[in-house]
Amino acid sequence: MPYLFAVLPVAVVWGLAHAVTVAVLSMLTFDFLYVPPAYALTPADPRSWPALPLFLVTAVVVSELAARWRQQARESALLARVAACLLERGEIASALDRVAADVAGALRVERARILVGLAEARPATGEVFPLAVGGRRVGAIVLSRPLRGRSAVRRRVLPGLASLLAVAIDRERLAREAVDAEALRRSDAAKTAVLRAVSHDLRTPLMAILTAAGALARPGFVTDNDDRADLLSTVLGEARRLDRLVGNLLDLSRLQAGAAEPHADEVAVGDLIAGAIGYLGADARRVQAGPADGSPVVHADPHQVQRALVNLIENALKYSPQEEPVLLRVTATSAEVMVRVIDHGSGVPSAESERIFGAFQRGAGSARVQGAGLGLAIAQGFAEANGGRIWLESHAGQGATFVLALPLLMAGEAA
Repeated sequence: MPYLFAVLPVAVVWGLAHAVTVAVLSMLTFDFLYVPPAYALTPADPRSWPALPLFLVTAVVVSELAARWRQQARESALLARVAACLLERGEIASALDRVAADVAGALRVERARILVGLAEARPATGEVFPLAVGGRRVGAIVLSRPLRGRSAVRRRVLPGLASLLAVAIDRERLAREAVDAEALRRSDAAKTAVLRAVSHDLRTPLMAILTAAGALARPGFVTDNDDRADLLSTVLGEARRLDRLVGNLLDLSRLQAGAAEPHADEVAVGDLIAGAIGYLGADARRVQAGPADGSPVVHADPHQVQRALVNLIENALKYSPQEEPVLLRVTATSAEVMVRVIDHGSGVPSAESERIFGAFQRGAGSARVQGAGLGLAIAQGFAEANGGRIWLESHAGQGATFVLALPLLMAGEAA
């Protein structure tokens, strides 16, 4: 029995061929040492002749079973590696070379190449084996100089490889469909938000204009010049509101399409702030601008940066009480100029600090103010187009501070 069991580790570690050699040597050693006459290879008792071939056959069968178990363990480990490689990576194409190298080692061929798809492969060298599962062809594998004695291994390995490849292909297809479905959902949500903005923020000023214009057109309805002036003011104010909304929609579309190319120039931050305050009209009296630190200069598109400032100031005016001013403060570091727009409203919860910069997004307390939720998104887009950034400094109940930071133009960089 020790001689017989010596065959097992040899078969497991080195394979069947070495195990058969050890089995023959074990039989001869047993005959030489234990079968009378000792130290001779010819048994004296004829009854010993059947036992020696039986010993050899038993050793060969045991070694064959051990070698087969070893091969199946290798094949199972191979398919486990293939499954991990195909299913863990994002794309099948990036994993095929590694999978092909593992399969080539298991099949003992020089090179293997996996082709995904239904096209018939006609390689210059190598033999093509189809990869199919359940009547569905998922691809083919091209083996360079396949060994004839490994056909049984190919029959066991290739169906498993085909099944794993089919699962990976379906997973990749479903992932693409999920991404497309999510993009479609987001697109539908954006369209719904646009329709809501159009239905409310366009219809309201249009109704006010139509009502005021209708009153002016009716003979005898307007009794004095004061009423006429009020109606004309309503028409002009709502028309400006419509113009601002349409301008915001156009600006947003240009930013999203990447067509808002800045025309940069050297401009003082104080001039940008003065232009933005002048655009506000009557609301300018509610804005208090502090002195800038040495009138810093930036290299940016004056129109785009001014639009960003206007949107930040208008947003602060909407959410501030009528009796409270909106403050502008300018500071500078060695690399940036920062304009802080400070309001005295209810502040922005930390959970909404990122969301409010999205298009058609409005913060807490927006039910009492007008707007489509475009101002902050456009301001952020224009700031980033000019190499700047915008962030929020806020605590709930303590007001909000929006910071516009632009790269500072150094003295040596001025034209």
